[in-house]
Amino acid sequence: MASDKKQYTIEDLIEKASSYITSKEELEKIRSAYEVCCEKHAGQYRDSGEEFFHHPLNTAIILTTVYADCDTICAGLLHDVIEDCDTTKQELEDEFGPTVANLVYGVTKINKIHFSTENEALIEYYKKIIVGMSEDVRVIIIKLADRLHNMRTLWAKSEEKQKKIAKETLDILAPIAHHLGIHKIKSELEDLSLRYLKPNVFYDIADKLNNTKLERDKVVSDMITSVSNLLKENNIEHEIKGRSKSIYSIYKKLEKGRKFSDIYDLLALRILVDNVQQCYSIIGIIHAKYKPIPKRFKDYIAMPKPNGYQSLHTTVFGIDGYLFEIQIRTKEMDEIAENGVASHWAYKEHKDLTQQATTSTEAKLQFFKSIVELNEDKMTSEEFVNSVKNEILNNNIYVFTPKGDIFELPKGSTPIDFAYSVHTRVGETMVGAIVNDSIVPLDYELKDNDIVKINTNKNSPGPSKEWLNIAKSTRAKNKIRSFFTRSEKDNYIERGKADLEKELRKRKLSFNEFLTDENLEEIYKSAKVVDLDDLYLNIGNGKFSSTYVVNLIYKKENAEPIKKVEVPKTSDGDIIVEGIDKIKVNLANCCNPVPGDEIVGYITKGNGISVHRRSCHNLAFLDNRMINVTWNEERTNNRYLSSLFIHCNEQDKSLLEIMQKASTSNISIDSMHTHRKVDEVIYEVDIWVRDLEHLNKFIRDLENMTYVEKVERIIQ
Repeated sequence: MASDKKQYTIEDLIEKASSYITSKEELEKIRSAYEVCCEKHAGQYRDSGEEFFHHPLNTAIILTTVYADCDTICAGLLHDVIEDCDTTKQELEDEFGPTVANLVYGVTKINKIHFSTENEALIEYYKKIIVGMSEDVRVIIIKLADRLHNMRTLWAKSEEKQKKIAKETLDILAPIAHHLGIHKIKSELEDLSLRYLKPNVFYDIADKLNNTKLERDKVVSDMITSVSNLLKENNIEHEIKGRSKSIYSIYKKLEKGRKFSDIYDLLALRILVDNVQQCYSIIGIIHAKYKPIPKRFKDYIAMPKPNGYQSLHTTVFGIDGYLFEIQIRTKEMDEIAENGVASHWAYKEHKDLTQQATTSTEAKLQFFKSIVELNEDKMTSEEFVNSVKNEILNNNIYVFTPKGDIFELPKGSTPIDFAYSVHTRVGETMVGAIVNDSIVPLDYELKDNDIVKINTNKNSPGPSKEWLNIAKSTRAKNKIRSFFTRSEKDNYIERGKADLEKELRKRKLSFNEFLTDENLEEIYKSAKVVDLDDLYLNIGNGKFSSTYVVNLIYKKENAEPIKKVEVPKTSDGDIIVEGIDKIKVNLANCCNPVPGDEIVGYITKGNGISVHRRSCHNLAFLDNRMINVTWNEERTNNRYLSSLFIHCNEQDKSLLEIMQKASTSNISIDSMHTHRKVDEVIYEVDIWVRDLEHLNKFIRDLENMTYVEKVERIIQ
């Protein structure tokens, strides 16, 4: 693990940068950025007691280890000046150009976070990272370098802050470094986080490693000599070195119940060669002399990991029976393994940086695409956080298409998850799946390296609601829900149009003459809809009736004006009647309106006002004695009756589970009747709810049950 005792200077930075940056102008630009950094941070000190400029300087030093370009190093030196030094983005742009200014601004946006809870912290952090990512991948690299240096000097913080920062690093930034493929930063962030989160465990492992160091060094040295001589005999040019295991990776294996003495790859070698053919030749040569452990050979060259990692892995019985993990890769693969996305910048090869970064981002950063997709889906904050932590940062599986394309999925995924990860249309037209040349059910749990073929049919009716219980990934579940929402929306629009046409025919009005531009403008304004489809949708889903829509135009032209009086501001009842203080009011039994419903009053003969939902079809049979009414918002504790039809598949436990769902939803069941049909059972349920929001949530919860086909509010 790197130590931060060395006090770097600008000359150290220039020396490291000049190993791959050859332009004198760019090296001078870095020097100028350092001078501005020192000027802006003059008089500022860190908790460690050192002058503040040492932090951005160290950040820039770390960036050179992943071959960062000139602008990125400059941004690393200046990454705190907007936030801490009252410097504007425009000032940076005037002096260093728009790229540096945008990079610094991107890092500043990520850093400007103030949280009250862990969940909120995670959500906001990821959203800030998405913003930075969409602007430039280098923003994230700078943030990782910034955090790595902060972790190296975390000893200066209080214990409470140490643990908070270490947890955030382990939960968020180390996994991001992993998905970007930057092993050297990821590994050190993990070790440093463990040091502060579980110091006893960290130092216990460190002590054990130190106690066995001499013995391990001797065995590794002998094995290096033996393997190297073997490769020389076969005329293979190579580099070979011992590879140290990180403390955190050992901790994760011990956490799974492994014994320290049983961890295979405490002893490890890495062999670097010039080409892929040599990699495969070496595997054969080594296996011919050293017996391999069964099932420990991994070919990540033929099947790279999603973050671009390529290597051959094998574990063999080496000298004196010690187990050795051996990694074999080309020098280019090694650079990608250590530096990940950063290695694709190819700055030292004088290729176009923007093009390289863009290509690399497209190919390697499925991780960020996944988060962006989750962010676009409608879900609660808790769902978002759990999806990111469990599906994206957790241990995932890797499966393949028959053509060899690799897909990363959460553990426990099924062919349904795979289909939707390929494309939404593939998921919606899926009719079956074949895994490793065998037909499997849709609830089959996929495993690492499975080859999956999805059978589709363009005439497929689409997904089943049962899939919601089979799918593992949030992406697939949201796409399935979206399909049903879209289908239901189309049905509502068709129903709404038919209802309006029926109402117009009943009144002997022409459809085309009624829907003139002038009339539509008035309807859109009064009904608060945006277009004709929106109007039909609101009629079809019961928000308001076709009678109400026609009356917006027809009654406006023909009805007698209602004499207005001052509306009382308070009322003792649930309903406020426009212009009338005290009058008998009843909620209509035919449609059972609840607070939140659009309502209208009907003046009965001798029984006061009857209040209906505007979508109540019975209004069509009433004469025009309508009056405006509103809900009394001051009456908040009442319960209101509502009636539902719950259509279910025939299942023994359905009734009991519906009653349990009502209980947990704080809903009282007034009565329940069962209607059995050949292929379904319909429960007619009268329930007591607080308002429309309470009712709609209960309906959504019911519709998410596997055996519930649909739920309808009853209008008698």
